[in-house]
Amino acid sequence: MNRIGITMGDPSGIGPEVICKALSAMTPEERSGVLVIGDRLFMDRARDLIKSDFQFSCEEKPADGDVPFLQVDAPNAAQIRPGEIQPDAGEAACRCVKKAVELALAGEIDVVCTASLHKTALREAGYNLSGHAGLLKLFTGVKKNFAVLAGPKLSVIHVSTHVSLADAAKYCTKETVLETIRVANEHVKTTGIATPRVAIAGLNPHCGENGHYGSEDDDYVVPAVAAARAEGIEAIGPIPGDLVFEQAIAGKYDIVVAQYHDQGHIPAKLIGGHECVNITAGLPILRTSVDHGTAFDIAWQGIANPENMQAAITMARRMKPLK
Repeated sequence: MNRIGITMGDPSGIGPEVICKALSAMTPEERSGVLVIGDRLFMDRARDLIKSDFQFSCEEKPADGDVPFLQVDAPNAAQIRPGEIQPDAGEAACRCVKKAVELALAGEIDVVCTASLHKTALREAGYNLSGHAGLLKLFTGVKKNFAVLAGPKLSVIHVSTHVSLADAAKYCTKETVLETIRVANEHVKTTGIATPRVAIAGLNPHCGENGHYGSEDDDYVVPAVAAARAEGIEAIGPIPGDLVFEQAIAGKYDIVVAQYHDQGHIPAKLIGGHECVNITAGLPILRTSVDHGTAFDIAWQGIANPENMQAAITMARRMKPLK
């Protein structure tokens, strides 16, 4: 069984609460397979908020049913307020991710599972980065990573994510599409599928329809797919965006390479709902995450839905550690 390091997220948000609700639903054996990384002040508060009776333990061998815990001090913890953007909260979330990455790189945990952080709080803490993706690049030393959204019926990886639609077209090159296909293929293997079927969505309507609606699919996507197939990858495409996701949901493909953020995010979230999990591919470690934000508007009220955190933990248990 994988040992999963679960990071607290922004302590002003719903992270501590959904983690505690997920832990409360676990068996003692399942709890023994996790390591919660955070500040006890907030995690104990969240446990008490949901009126659960399990205990966090920093002992090397916790008692049966206790949750293994690693204390990472939040700066000025007593001053951090619920439901607000605060640099100290952003720093606290960052410290938890850093420690989790260190443990994963050292082989002390198999998968990192992150609760949500707030990008503005992170920037106010001095990290001008794109949330978890930026932190993971910083702490692992990779130059690029890839956003995967995975649910029971549909998994999607993206050539580009947080760029404008105009810039997304510029990201569609043979090199970037081929790189994304390669990462998609390796990612799916971590879920236990030996020969992944990788579908590639076209950039333009009808994949450009012989150049009538743009030439990028013919000029860049077709050569990328051919190069991937020459490497032994079962790559199929390009396939029009209004067809490929329907086919994937029907079980024809294991993952879809989307060309830009909304092309992939909309169908993945629409179909996956609370079971849609955020995965970062292209790292030297495995990482899953909730696919929602800090939800400051309902934070610390005891009403946050833990289903997405439970799905992220379930996916973390399923993934095979990288060799």
